[in-house]
Amino acid sequence: MSLRKGSNVWVEDKCSAWVAAQVTDFIGKQVQVVTEYGKKVLALPEKLYPRDEEADHGGVDDMTKLTYLNEPGVLDNLQRRYALNEIYTYTGSILIAVNPFTKLPHLYNVHMMEQYKGAPFGELSPHVFAVADASYRAMMSENQSQSILVSGESGAGKTETTKLIMQYLTYVGGRAAADDRTVEQQVLEQKCADLGDALVPRLPSTVINPCCVENKVL
Repeated sequence: MSLRKGSNVWVEDKCSAWVAAQVTDFIGKQVQVVTEYGKKVLALPEKLYPRDEEADHGGVDDMTKLTYLNEPGVLDNLQRRYALNEIYTYTGSILIAVNPFTKLPHLYNVHMMEQYKGAPFGELSPHVFAVADASYRAMMSENQSQSILVSGESGAGKTETTKLIMQYLTYVGGRAAADDRTVEQQVLEQKCADLGDALVPRLPSTVINPCCVENKVL
């Protein structure tokens, strides 16, 4: 990254992980920046990341639209959207969900499911229903089983997300002509084969629990 006086950057911060800053001087091999809180910080150039000063106040719905796709830029975008109760954000075909730790019933009612039913992926705002619908449509059109991986740390909301996926599949799938079971019942009956909860070591004190939901051609 090419730096000069006035460059807008992100610098590491013990409390906030990253804070917005601006380059003010060069001292030896280090760069002096002033954070948005007025604090002067010295950092090595490789520890700084470019920042888009003209980033949309409400963030972008797909991270691939970011001018600078780096860790602080991604976190800042998620924070901007979260502040507006926009808990879903795409990164291409990947959906990132931030647990709101509150009920948002308007996001998951029948009206919302009807909106996403059959809608091309990416046409509407990011949503777990869009991912579920894309998987369901691919299964129906290609006649092949599909999988949705739900991954995150403990408390991230994997279980609730999986329930919402099954809720949507129940809505669009209904009942098979020769089967009295709903799609939701069929998925639940697959138990560990279709819905697994494995522990994957990440850090000494942290684990990620991935859940896998499979749409199977029955």
